[in-house]
Amino acid sequence: MKNLTDEELMILVSNGDLDMMSVLFDRYHVKIFNFLLKMTRERDVSQDITQEVFYKALKYRTSYKKGKFSSWIYTIARNIFSDHYQSQKNKEQRLDEIGYKIEREEIYQLEKDEIKEQLNKALAQLNQSDRELVIMNRYQGIKYQELAEITGSTAGAVKTKVHRAIHKLKDHYQQIV
Repeated sequence: MKNLTDEELMILVSNGDLDMMSVLFDRYHVKIFNFLLKMTRERDVSQDITQEVFYKALKYRTSYKKGKFSSWIYTIARNIFSDHYQSQKNKEQRLDEIGYKIEREEIYQLEKDEIKEQLNKALAQLNQSDRELVIMNRYQGIKYQELAEITGSTAGAVKTKVHRAIHKLKDHYQQIV
């Protein structure tokens, strides 16, 4: 059996003589492994892919069409390597995207916290009546009419006071930033 060509051995394998695959494995596994090692630069990955190459060669043995065996087995190796490379690339991209999104969310949260802190400092610089109006209207959503009832004023006057207080708050905020 050792004197048969690769093609003759593969024809026997494709016709059901699976024991002949061990001869082809002995002839090609080091070559395939070395090819994959140069491609992946990772010993474990190359071993895994080499194993998969011979598994697929055996699984799809009936697709062998009496061409050059080395071309057929290297085509299988290239395809499996390509699939592996693409899946790794996609996985890395997904991980990078997730990392980027998490990083952006953390930065966004830090920025929000900083803005909130600066706004609270600016709010503390307002006089008590302006601060009360801004907090009740903008933070708690109390309408001008209700604020007028609370403060004993008119809705128009409260609206004007809130508007002026907001401008003061803006000025204080810009000084802090």
